[in-house]
Amino acid sequence: MYKLKTFIRELHSFLVLWSTQSLSSLGSSMTGFALIIWSYQQQGSALSTALLSVCSYTPYILMAIFAGALSDSWNKKITILASDTFAALCTAASLLLLCTGRLEIWHLYLLNALNGLMSTVQRPAADVAVSLLIPKEYYQRTSGMQQLSNSLINIITPAAASAVLALAGIEAVLLFDLLTFAVAFIALLCFVKIPEPPAREEQRETVMQSVRSGLGYLKQNRGILDLILFLAVINLIASIYEAALPAMLLSREGGGEAALGIVNTAMGIAMLAGSVLVSFLPAPKSRVRVICNSLLFAMSTENFLLALGRSVPVWCIGAALGWIFIPMMNANMDVLLRNRIPIEMQGRVFSVRNSLQFFTIPIGYFVGGLLVDRVFEPLMASLPQGTFLTALFGSGKGSGAALLFFVIGFAGMFTCLFFRRDKNLWKLEE
Repeated sequence: MYKLKTFIRELHSFLVLWSTQSLSSLGSSMTGFALIIWSYQQQGSALSTALLSVCSYTPYILMAIFAGALSDSWNKKITILASDTFAALCTAASLLLLCTGRLEIWHLYLLNALNGLMSTVQRPAADVAVSLLIPKEYYQRTSGMQQLSNSLINIITPAAASAVLALAGIEAVLLFDLLTFAVAFIALLCFVKIPEPPAREEQRETVMQSVRSGLGYLKQNRGILDLILFLAVINLIASIYEAALPAMLLSREGGGEAALGIVNTAMGIAMLAGSVLVSFLPAPKSRVRVICNSLLFAMSTENFLLALGRSVPVWCIGAALGWIFIPMMNANMDVLLRNRIPIEMQGRVFSVRNSLQFFTIPIGYFVGGLLVDRVFEPLMASLPQGTFLTALFGSGKGSGAALLFFVIGFAGMFTCLFFRRDKNLWKLEE
């Protein structure tokens, strides 16, 4: 009991920020889920749905590398409040267009792009704020807590969004998003004090000097750079997966909106289990080994079960196996970076990392949607019944996406095995 009271007292500000921002993230996640279903119902295209994510990530990737100077020099609390407010205004605009019957897919592309642009300074500011709010001895536990909240969001989002959609429509989902934003905004404004990092003369440097400073740090720390590049390739494969998943589950026999929600819930439950593990397990002897092996296990299980499965239970097993160790991977990577990078450099280094690690995501979404619509679905549709591929992946709409999962399963395995042999990664253990 004494340790719990000490934990709550020392991490009071973090706990308020974490809990309320997690609630706001739930609202945003429900909105994203509802809009994916809305866009697929309107367009019937994997590419048009994937472009929602492309538009969110592209401006973020293009500008994130320049956000370090701003993130390190601006007040962290004001930056987060302003960014969250802008996101809420984008949701309000979507709601207004929807209520007036004027919402079109290009409106969502534009709003997602503007929202992604604001995220360029919000994300590194939030990362640094967490480092400023918690003592180093709590890094692993708080990283596990963040993974735990992400897992709960993944569990709750499909069921909650589907229920609200069925009972009250998409307008109610957007209203809930705005309500959760208001709670998080008031909590951060009134109850959280984020200290500023130690002053340093280099904070007066220009934006381009800041970019060079972040890049220079990564060039001098090759292990961190290679780890970021490893995650960049994994993100490419994972975003192809994300683009193909709704197209397969919404159109495949035995699928539909319910199947998509159930599989997403299975992912969330698996992540919840992994988050609980990482919150209570002691620090591993080798964080690099945990990162590599977690990704290898995920890539060599989920994609193949999704590709070859023909029913919701099999798809759920694949999703659970693919995501159960991801919180462990994320937490160990988070601790590794926070311990290795000086706190006064974290804003600019995290900004450069965000550009390098996430630039493959919009590419993956676009390529995934394109491959489903223009390559794999037409290929499977052209094959007669009884061929080897139709025997493995079935026929009809959705079979092409299943074939794509099979391909990216091998791509993910080879990527993990390749980077696992990278000597620079293992030097991070020193």
